[in-house]
Amino acid sequence: MAVHKGSEGTVKVGSDSIGELKSFSVQHSSATIDTTTMGDESVTRLAGLKSWSGSADAHWDEADTAQVALTAGASVSLTFAPEGNTSGDTIYSGTAIVTNIDRSSTHDGVVEVSFTFEGDGALTTSTVA
Repeated sequence: MAVHKGSEGTVKVGSDSIGELKSFSVQHSSATIDTTTMGDESVTRLAGLKSWSGSADAHWDEADTAQVALTAGASVSLTFAPEGNTSGDTIYSGTAIVTNIDRSSTHDGVVEVSFTFEGDGALTTSTVA
């Protein structure tokens, strides 16, 4: 069983990695289509349309090229690399629309930013070449 450190992960916007990245997530889901008919004793379903979404949290850096590209409503090419970018590592990529940006600050902390995305098309699974 392989175990990976979360600190190895990266998220790229185009070819630029999000700087100051703290965490990220990517969800892949499928809708279902109910095919149950009168007289059935159990619900039956078919797999429906697939979708994906994700988020990334970072220390805010207004000079970071990747963070600057993530504006609300922007269509961006994203690559999520939970294992890192070493040859053979699994990566997930696709085009997404930035749906939310949340910047927060506390008197005893650094300014943080959270980005959320909704996939526009398929999420592709591949490996680093």
